Amino acid sequence: MSARVLVVDDLHHNVRLLETKLSLEYFDVSVAMNGPDALAICEKGGCDLVLLDVMMPGMDGFEVCRRLKSNPDTAHLPVVIVTALDQPADRLRGLEAGADDFLTKPIDDTALMTRVRSLLRLKAVTDELRSRALAVREIGGTDPLALAAADTGDGARILLVEDRPSAIDRIGTALARKHDVTVETDPQQALVKAPEGAFDLAVVSLDLEGHDGLRLCSQLRSVERTRNMALIMIGEAHDKARITRGLDFGVNDYLLRPVDRNELVARVRTQVRRRRFSETLRRALQTSMELAITDELTGLHNRRYLDRNMGPIFYEAARHQKGLACLLLDIDRFKSINDTYGHEAGDEVLRAFAERVRQYVRPVDILARYGGEEIVMVVPGVELPDARAIAERIRERIEASPFPVKGGTQDIDVTVSVGVSVRRATDTGPADIIKRADDALYRAKSSGRNRVEAAAA
Repeated sequence: MSARVLVVDDLHHNVRLLETKLSLEYFDVSVAMNGPDALAICEKGGCDLVLLDVMMPGMDGFEVCRRLKSNPDTAHLPVVIVTALDQPADRLRGLEAGADDFLTKPIDDTALMTRVRSLLRLKAVTDELRSRALAVREIGGTDPLALAAADTGDGARILLVEDRPSAIDRIGTALARKHDVTVETDPQQALVKAPEGAFDLAVVSLDLEGHDGLRLCSQLRSVERTRNMALIMIGEAHDKARITRGLDFGVNDYLLRPVDRNELVARVRTQVRRRRFSETLRRALQTSMELAITDELTGLHNRRYLDRNMGPIFYEAARHQKGLACLLLDIDRFKSINDTYGHEAGDEVLRAFAERVRQYVRPVDILARYGGEEIVMVVPGVELPDARAIAERIRERIEASPFPVKGGTQDIDVTVSVGVSVRRATDTGPADIIKRADDALYRAKSSGRNRVEAAAA
């Protein structure tokens, strides 16, 4: 796996040692000898992962890590603290600063490379989401990176798969202070519960009675609904080979027994924050995509969506010689509604109008706001008689009951005029159908409104 690794250490010997090891594994290595230089490289997008020493003059590694993880532009970077400090309190400080892992010198080469590759794979999952989120931010949308980086990692739904009563009590009690914990002693039941429980994270014992916990982790990774759930393994010191395999296929983190409760809480918080970071970006991307094709006022598709999607529908109908209808609907005397009752009332009428028309739409149809108070409805597989019948039903439905406005304190009688057209063999594109529907709508308006006019087939 080729990636850019930044080594941050003030001792040349340590830098050369790590640089040599990483280069032999075909990583692109850059170096910073102090905290400020490391921050500058990261902020410029100059690396994919940071190997960070703690004991540096001026700004120590803990502070560098805190700054990286609090900055929306660098919070996504995996940080591994590599130091001679080996006390639980030191490891906890690093994890609380936001580090993704803490490796003690002298470094085990296998552990180092396994962790680096694992973190880089996990980072790759979010990179595409992050690049799209940056595009949203550049055009003035809500900043999803800031929102994602601000998450505390508390309040997660956690599945604990453990069958040792003492471990259940110790781990469950520690996590329950900040999270909602579900305990499952049966790995088969855990596999059933996990997709149904909307869990943020699972903590899995590797040495379950009569079952391989690593296989359970693999199964959770292979199921669509749990594929993005964070996973933490708990094993014994002699489980290093199995832990390496787990990290290779996508388990996020691990702890060795006896489990330090503070370290457990810190590692869980790190993994929950990382998962939520990805989920926040994913939701932001989905929202931005929806906003790009949705009319904000009515909730219907917008003109952009219509322009992009009517063409394929038109050419499909032409290729198979099938019917295709277009209904153009316009609220009668809408300006007088705005003038008499105010623009807020006009907006209420538009929303209710869209909702009533929506009731006549099939999944294959297109319903879009065409402009102002006009709505266009594209109906595949329909010829003129049926299209006109649909238009009449909508017209009658609009006229049948008044539209409540101003919080339901007033009612307004509303009518609609509709222009209907269908595809002709001589049409060269969707614009021809819309133009005839627009002409028919003009005739409906000129003939007294509250009526349906159809262009000749």
